[in-house]
Amino acid sequence: MLVRTMSRYSLTGSATEWNRGNANVSGLTGRAIAGSLLLAGLFGQARADDIYTCVDAQGRRVTADRPITECIDREQKQLNPSGTVKRRIGPSLTAKERAAEEEQARQAVEERNRLEEEKKRDRALLVRYPDRGAHDKERLAAIALIDDAIAAASKSIDELVAARKRLDVELEFYEKDPSKVPVKLKRQIDENEQHIAAQRRFIANQDNEKTRIKAQFDEELVKLRQLWVRRAAPVSASPSAAAPASALRPATAKK
Repeated sequence: MLVRTMSRYSLTGSATEWNRGNANVSGLTGRAIAGSLLLAGLFGQARADDIYTCVDAQGRRVTADRPITECIDREQKQLNPSGTVKRRIGPSLTAKERAAEEEQARQAVEERNRLEEEKKRDRALLVRYPDRGAHDKERLAAIALIDDAIAAASKSIDELVAARKRLDVELEFYEKDPSKVPVKLKRQIDENEQHIAAQRRFIANQDNEKTRIKAQFDEELVKLRQLWVRRAAPVSASPSAAAPASALRPATAKK
């Protein structure tokens, strides 16, 4: 290994010995780069009595006193001095594999968060609607609000239509010569038409909102039925608790 190779050469040795040792170090460095990211932390944790073993790509059993660079792409075992397995070190991941693993972990977190949010919504739904009566009551109240708004808009349209009729009566005086229609009367007729169109758009929007609210309450009801049934289901007792009392008494011998 790298440390052992460098230890063979003394700082006071000859230049020839230093050059020979330096060449060996250069050769080993190229092999160590590939596994440096995975093994950097492991080297720091290695102890003198640790044993690492693996089967390399050629099928050879390799044993060393520190993590083995040749087995960076496969599992290694860290052994105790007794030979028992202390831990297993998995192979390093490529950039693509690491990205896939991180994406899988991210999706798992998102799914876990989604389930937690769904549970919170279910609990809130049960608190708000403890039974079918509470849900039906709020449904009717929500629809009643929209019906009231539509009724008010329809009443406004009736009033605007009545006002238009009065304007049309005034307009009849200028039937023979429309160019003499006063500007004020023209403006009143235009405003009347705009108000009627606005009220009709409002009614159409409210009809769409009523449809949306009905669909929302229908969807909630489907979910609530499941939650009500689940809440009403009795908790299953353990076999010992469910057993009749007579079965727990010791049997008496018949005379």
